[in-house]
Amino acid sequence: MNYWLFKSEPDEYSIQDLAAERGHTGRWDGIRNYQARNFLRDQVQEGDGVLFYHSACKVPAVVGTAEVVRAAYPDPAQFDPASKYFDPKASGDQPRWYCVDVRWQSEFARPVPLAEIKQNPELEDMVLVKQGRLSIQPVTPRQWQAIVRLGAL
Repeated sequence: MNYWLFKSEPDEYSIQDLAAERGHTGRWDGIRNYQARNFLRDQVQEGDGVLFYHSACKVPAVVGTAEVVRAAYPDPAQFDPASKYFDPKASGDQPRWYCVDVRWQSEFARPVPLAEIKQNPELEDMVLVKQGRLSIQPVTPRQWQAIVRLGAL
């Protein structure tokens, strides 16, 4: 089992939106960064844990957890000309972008803000601190445990 941090703008797709989905399960799509795509396509697996991070908001923070319930498959939005995620260079034979399905697990008792993460010595090596713009990023088991513990306070 691996651990990941997935970023989403709460105005676009929040942890509450995931919790409201049928079966608390939704498609994590729209990833258009090659490094994030490679993580999704090559490393994210069914059963992996996900820290759900709200970005591009007043207080960016990890707000809860989810679980990957379907490993990578071609993102259907890349084939839809009406989608903002349409990619005319993608084809069914050669998809460029991938998505996964995730299931809501928990919403934290309190969000764990980025400012707090940056100040915590246990978390100073997180990709979030070093490469903040990456929307899909690995998290170590130790970092996962620390974030979950802080979110439960």
